[in-house]
Amino acid sequence: MKALLQRVTEASVRVAGEVVGRIGRGLVVFVGVANEDTEKDVQYLVQKTVNLRIFADEEGKFNLSVLDTNGELLLVSQFTLLADSRKGRRPSFVEAASPIRAEELFNHFVEQASATGLKVETGRFQQYMQVEIHNDGPVTILLDSREKF
Repeated sequence: MKALLQRVTEASVRVAGEVVGRIGRGLVVFVGVANEDTEKDVQYLVQKTVNLRIFADEEGKFNLSVLDTNGELLLVSQFTLLADSRKGRRPSFVEAASPIRAEELFNHFVEQASATGLKVETGRFQQYMQVEIHNDGPVTILLDSREKF
């Protein structure tokens, strides 16, 4: 499972012109679910996401997490994070989980993130979405549950 985190001052996601999720200061998290992922991958990435110290303290150092700052999360499913573009000109998505399994684990990710007490908004699974991001910094970090150690 991969999660691409972007620290934002605000962000929103639209489906068919309708805003379906909106946050203020916090993180936009694009989540890609792979074939072999389990609930353990979800737990690992949720804990890593909410505890990662990528917000500045009063001295301007990355010492605070989204939990510490009471930030917000906008979670967006994105199977393209699993793209393999090593061969040819068209990416392969064979590593991406089936839509049924991906939705199940993405929903589990949403539940686990919500359980932290943070405000959590989402896009809509398997829908064409337009995501507006006001990247803060910019700060963008890729997490991969397969690279735990």
